[in-house]
Amino acid sequence: MALTYSAGSLVTARGREWVVLPESEPDLLVLRPLGGSDDDIAAVFPAFETVKGAEFAPPVPGDLGDQRAAGLLRTALRVGFRSGAGPFRSLAGIAVEPRAYQLVPLLMALRQKTVRMLISDDVGIGKTVEAGLIASELLAQGEATGLAVLCSPALAEQWQQELRTKFGIDAELVLSSTVSRLERGLDLGQSLFDKYPHVIVSTDFIKSTRHRDDFVRHCPDLVIVDEAHTCVTSDDSKVSTQNQLRYELLRRVAEDAERHLLLVTATPHSGKESAFRNLLGLIKPDLAQVDLDSERGRKLLAQHFVARKRADVRQYLTKEDGLADDSLAERTAFPSDRYFKDETYKLSAEYRALLDDAIAYASERVEEADGQGRREARIAWWSAIALLRSMVSSPRAAAQTLRTRSAAAVAASAEEADRLGAPLTSDSADSDALEGMDVAPGAETEESAGSRLAELAVRAKALEGPAQDLKLKALIKHLKALLADGYNPIVFCRYIPTAEYLAEQLGNDPETKKRGPLGARTVVKAVTGTLSPQQRIDRIEQLAAEAGEDTAARRVLIATDCLSEGVNLQHHFDAVLHYDLAWNPTRHDQREGRVDRYGQKRDEVRVITLYGDDNGIDGKVLEVLIKKHRQIKKDLGISVSVPDEMSTGVTDAIVEWLLLRGRQGQQETLFESDSFQQSFADLEQDWNSAADREKASRSRFAQRSIHPEEVAREVAAVREALGGAGEIDTFVRESLNALGAVLRDSDDGFAAQVRGTPMGLHNALAPVVGAETVERDRPIPFRSSPAVGRGEAALVRTDPVVGALASHVLNAALDTQADGARPARRCGVVTTDAVTTRTTLLLVRYRFHLTLPSRNGEKQVVAEDARLLAFEGAPRNAVWLPQERAVELLEARATENTAAASGERTMTRILDQLSEVTPYLESYGDELAAELDASHRRVRAASGEIVRGLSVTAQKPADILGTYVYLPATASVPAGVSA
Repeated sequence: MALTYSAGSLVTARGREWVVLPESEPDLLVLRPLGGSDDDIAAVFPAFETVKGAEFAPPVPGDLGDQRAAGLLRTALRVGFRSGAGPFRSLAGIAVEPRAYQLVPLLMALRQKTVRMLISDDVGIGKTVEAGLIASELLAQGEATGLAVLCSPALAEQWQQELRTKFGIDAELVLSSTVSRLERGLDLGQSLFDKYPHVIVSTDFIKSTRHRDDFVRHCPDLVIVDEAHTCVTSDDSKVSTQNQLRYELLRRVAEDAERHLLLVTATPHSGKESAFRNLLGLIKPDLAQVDLDSERGRKLLAQHFVARKRADVRQYLTKEDGLADDSLAERTAFPSDRYFKDETYKLSAEYRALLDDAIAYASERVEEADGQGRREARIAWWSAIALLRSMVSSPRAAAQTLRTRSAAAVAASAEEADRLGAPLTSDSADSDALEGMDVAPGAETEESAGSRLAELAVRAKALEGPAQDLKLKALIKHLKALLADGYNPIVFCRYIPTAEYLAEQLGNDPETKKRGPLGARTVVKAVTGTLSPQQRIDRIEQLAAEAGEDTAARRVLIATDCLSEGVNLQHHFDAVLHYDLAWNPTRHDQREGRVDRYGQKRDEVRVITLYGDDNGIDGKVLEVLIKKHRQIKKDLGISVSVPDEMSTGVTDAIVEWLLLRGRQGQQETLFESDSFQQSFADLEQDWNSAADREKASRSRFAQRSIHPEEVAREVAAVREALGGAGEIDTFVRESLNALGAVLRDSDDGFAAQVRGTPMGLHNALAPVVGAETVERDRPIPFRSSPAVGRGEAALVRTDPVVGALASHVLNAALDTQADGARPARRCGVVTTDAVTTRTTLLLVRYRFHLTLPSRNGEKQVVAEDARLLAFEGAPRNAVWLPQERAVELLEARATENTAAASGERTMTRILDQLSEVTPYLESYGDELAAELDASHRRVRAASGEIVRGLSVTAQKPADILGTYVYLPATASVPAGVSA
């Protein structure tokens, strides 16, 4: 049996109307409900079920709406679109409203046949969203069939959540903890990566030779690599085996020239030019060797590399960007600056004595081990660093370290001692090295020292509490000041025992009725590496929920560096206090970046660094490393990483000087020490060189392949088709008011209570806000910023709460028998001074059949668009108005009452004659199809193969959803003119 219905046509089946989709076969129709979403798609067998051709029913003349009816129906319709007709196939269906600057990497990607991109925007700009936009677009167009995200295991669940909630991509987690379960469900000989098209993979798990070969053989055709700088090696420095394995994995993945590859990192250089070149070589082999100072080199790199600072995008699409006006200007609310304050504390006499005795013990051990061989010397060295770092962290961490055997003690060689000891005592900038590295290291290396260390541990334990631990006392003072100023801080510690100790000292205990020093309204919780990544997120949400919406309540999060990368905390926290100094300043920047990013409501993020004035270590690290890092960032506007080996060289010199002072007494200052002077000189030279390279590269390689005018053109087209933020704000407010909700304004939007609204809206909202919220009439916060926290709704078309409201408004408008208030109606008659002759406004839905060529074959798509068309006079002699005039009619307000009977007669006459405008509507649809065709070709202009075979056809007839007649008010009719 031949296919009776073409893609895009309307049919009636199962008591409702449907749109026929391109996937239909002669004996099977694949249908989407008219006005419904992809979630409601159904298959119908015409041989067994009645299917008839259908035309969209005209409005009912007596079902007249008021002056808001047309605008509300139009917005409700556009919000419901999940298949836009424009060149960005995915934008209508994703649940995130991208900023205009986030479209730049997408535009760059669509100009490549095989997408190869290095996305290196600054921390907090939204690289995950930019990568997600490209991925969802390639999948929607059929350019990619599967997706793999390579990331650290700590970030895997967050990537999974982002892809699912924002882009509708369900990806399976492939981690060491999940692989056995996943493999049990495989068929004989089947690969995990064939069964699951979309996966999020732990880089460290998959890089091993056991798993790498299977992944490379069955790797999806689209790969995103997070924190890509940790996956390359430099040619001029000693690199870890882990980095070499990661690099080998990516090199083999990138060898397939047909594979899309997105590398994501805020620090592409990591201080080494050769590492940067190797990173570029993964994108395109030519980039590893080309002269980047030449015009050819810059043009080649510009096609694949985007790197912008906040200052570049804080204000975008303005006249300063070369546009004619600021009509499309977008201002992104990043915090304007970080307020830094370094606060000191002094050790109590008892703590000072304990630290001196610990330094003396460590000095003796190092000196003794120096004469026993290189292995023993390295074991003693790592034991000494572990002891000193724990001592200055907290009494709890010190006691734990003193009672624990050093991890390096079992080493069979000096090299093994370094491999075992370094991760627990140093602060690598490699985020993949964070997991499991916040445990307190051990200091015991030989049983004979057990009693001496045990005695020190007892003394350390006795120092707990603010009376003897003056560092804790200083923390309480500074936290009180932050809380008094309305801030909700995160306190970052190096070790788990320290974080648990602080939470215990600061928190309230309802069971014992103990009240903490920060007040009864302050909720304190700790998040450490003892929790899984998902448990960490749950703990943070629990903390936010316990604090609630009470403005007097405060939140304090105590965290180790397991939270310093990847987890975004800007919705709940706005200050950072460094309780323990990191020995690599990049770690401080990563900590602060958790709250200082897009979506932070505070204009100023506060950063307090607490350091010991007299412990011999903190002040030197602060002076030499932390302040230098801040100054470079202030000068350049971006962070420049210090190479791990350089940072370690300086801190080693500090420890060496401290131990030498412990053995020989005060002989020379640190800055007179030969080893320190050499280490600092090497650091200074390398760091300044990296900063100079970064500054030059930001200037040379600034994103110039996409001009702001090109972005503005596409942004204008998207907003015209899908609506802008102002339209959504008006729609939500007016709809909720009309439906009987109670609205209360706030600083950044408003809150709505919906218990008094129709049951249909309750049913629509319950799945997205929770049935309990609706039943208990809890306020639903609506925010003007697209970056919202859990439990809040953004005033953007892609927000699920806005979508649920629009669905209810649209369904109620189409169903004249619906219960309760119906804010939108399909017709209306308004008497107004906004017109001088009778004017009719039509809300028309067009359906388009698109043939989109891709390297995986042609893809057939049905897409929708809604347009406002207006004419003056009778339909037969219609004088059609410009598009902007039609839009202006939405703002027209009634200046005189229109009698119901008169309005119904007027509407009946117009509806009876509407067939006269069909030729114009069809020709306008053809014009739209031609414009869409040109838009698709323009966006993909740089890749001729992508547009060969492209076609866009308007499906006829178009659907007239709404008809609205505007009659001139008596005073506005010119003399001698009849209305």
